Amino acid sequence: MSLEANKSLIRRFYQEIDAGNIDAMDELVAEDYLDHSPPPFPGIGPGREGLKQAFRMFWEATPGRHEIEDQLAEGDRVVTRITAYGRHTGDLPGIPATGRELTMTGTAIHRIQDGKIAEKWSDKDVLGFLQQLGVLPAAAGP
Repeated sequence: MSLEANKSLIRRFYQEIDAGNIDAMDELVAEDYLDHSPPPFPGIGPGREGLKQAFRMFWEATPGRHEIEDQLAEGDRVVTRITAYGRHTGDLPGIPATGRELTMTGTAIHRIQDGKIAEKWSDKDVLGFLQQLGVLPAAAGP
């Protein structure tokens, strides 16, 4: 696939998530998908099915949208800097719904193989996310 086709695949991946179309992952993600930074919640399995479990959980608890800030591609990799927006309307494991608006930034590297997403590495602002949920206290100011 071309670099532009790889970038387009990742953009569509986030569009389908935002639409709540988790079943689109069957078309976009390899069955043996490897997530090098999976969510820290129990019960999330490996592969594409595990990814679908994680997205279903987050979609039900924090519906929202993703905004792609930057995207670069080289070889079989696409790097995306993203901001996610949502509202915590449902329970996450160990975290009851708060109704709070949420914003989380992150950077993801996806590896594309045979036209599907095969691997992902990501860095997310989990600390800020947990602070917004009230699970951890906000950092003290000067």
